[in-house]
Amino acid sequence: MDSPLHSIKIGTVVRGNHDTPNTIKAILPHGFESFQITFGRNLSLGNLAELAARVKDKIGDAVISAVGIYGNPIEHGPDDVETLRGWERLIDEAHLFGTDVVSGFTGRIRNRPIEESLPPFKKVFGELAQRAEGNGVRIAFENCSMGGDWHSGDWNIAHTPTHWNMMFNEVASDNLGLEWEPCHQMVALIDPIPQIRKYGHKFFHIHGKDATVRWDVLEEHGIVGNVPFAFHRTPGFGDCDWTRVISELRLVGFRGSIDIEGWHDPVYRDELEMTGQVQALGHLKTCRGGDGFIANPIPTE
Repeated sequence: MDSPLHSIKIGTVVRGNHDTPNTIKAILPHGFESFQITFGRNLSLGNLAELAARVKDKIGDAVISAVGIYGNPIEHGPDDVETLRGWERLIDEAHLFGTDVVSGFTGRIRNRPIEESLPPFKKVFGELAQRAEGNGVRIAFENCSMGGDWHSGDWNIAHTPTHWNMMFNEVASDNLGLEWEPCHQMVALIDPIPQIRKYGHKFFHIHGKDATVRWDVLEEHGIVGNVPFAFHRTPGFGDCDWTRVISELRLVGFRGSIDIEGWHDPVYRDELEMTGQVQALGHLKTCRGGDGFIANPIPTE
């Protein structure tokens, strides 16, 4: 699978629990090339080495692209402290899964403006960045607002380029980057393509999630009405031009995985979840340039 075509792998996101190896085994025959394992807000599993060994036994030629934890590590409640401990453990033990990417939210001071989150962000992730450097690990922040905005929120500050500039100014580490997806930008009515050119060198992991923007609803109800103006979608069922996204990713030298973040599509869900994901897998592979690498008959110079 290590060909120029497969410098970008197409996979999916799976939950991190005792059943993860069986989940991977069940869906691997559909052609997924990579898996991100996400553990929610904390690591409830006591023995990551055991889980990693069981995953490796089931994964075949696929890879684990990233491991992630999605809580608030910069506040001080019991759950927040557990999230921070989870970050530390995953940074220390990511190598067991064969990955060098640990992903999650930045956290934030709840219900306060973004600026007030920067000092604790600098303290927490300054230390985690040093830990990551020592372990050969890269930290990737998901660009999801989690319902927050500039003025208030519960989970994350890594929403837009303005936020990213602030974060990377606070902690200037090559080991800090983004777990990017076009969906979150599209539902914020931001064009995702220019971000690839400017910030692509900071993209350590890509979530494969699409979006549908209902422009007719926007024109009638605006962004604060009672009719949803945008939906998160499985890739290929929304408005995103994935051929262009992947082309731009290649142009900036991205090498890694696009993992489908399922369980969000309002149509292809429940009984249709895996149907949608397998269709998305085929769509993303087509946009990547196909499923199989074809060597040139005459070698390039």
